[in-house]
Amino acid sequence: MLKNSVTKITVPLFVPMLTFVLISAAQAHGVDANTQQFLQANQGVAIGPFLYIGAKHMLTGYDHLLFLLGVIFFLFRTRDILIYVSLFTLGHSLTLFFGVLGNVSVNAYIIDAIIGLSVVYKGFDNLGGLQRLFGKQPNTKAAVLIFGLFHGLGLATKLQDFAMPEQDLWKNLLAFNVGVEMGQFLALLFMLLILNFWRRYQSYFSFAVLSNTLLMAGGLVLFGYQMAGFVFSV
Repeated sequence: MLKNSVTKITVPLFVPMLTFVLISAAQAHGVDANTQQFLQANQGVAIGPFLYIGAKHMLTGYDHLLFLLGVIFFLFRTRDILIYVSLFTLGHSLTLFFGVLGNVSVNAYIIDAIIGLSVVYKGFDNLGGLQRLFGKQPNTKAAVLIFGLFHGLGLATKLQDFAMPEQDLWKNLLAFNVGVEMGQFLALLFMLLILNFWRRYQSYFSFAVLSNTLLMAGGLVLFGYQMAGFVFSV
């Protein structure tokens, strides 16, 4: 009786909450006015502020969080979670760091649209769509690494909008990246707590299709939002 009651409460609460996050995905990657002012005025090494900005950017980066949610949705072993999250971390750390230092210029709308498609991909993959479409399962580890590269490039593109001094830039970037990983760890911990609680109940699997369909919807919202921005900017 208690188990059924908790299940009935959990699902109605989870679906609206996830829907809210999906709608909010269109606002991902925003940089508030205070952060903009700091980045434009900063001179020299500022480890603490860049740690904070990195963590904040990840915790408010719904596109990154939605992708991570899709990645871990059907991962039940700690070892698998560590492997996949590490691959994602490696990917976005590389392009974040070397994208800024190498001044790799990419249209922000296009890269964010691709990030939106990565969320669509992961939801579709979780539903078994890729396996039915191609007749075999693509390499999921390689896909997570590759999309991680795009996610990091999205972060790098945002930082390149600000004329940061090149002196000691790598130190600030390193601090920013560590902050991103700290934010990712906190978000991942929160998501795992919710998922592990929900996995005790049959509703987790009953609503798996709906949950991943919402993930795909969120990715499509983000993709459409960014493509519209690209068209109007042109």
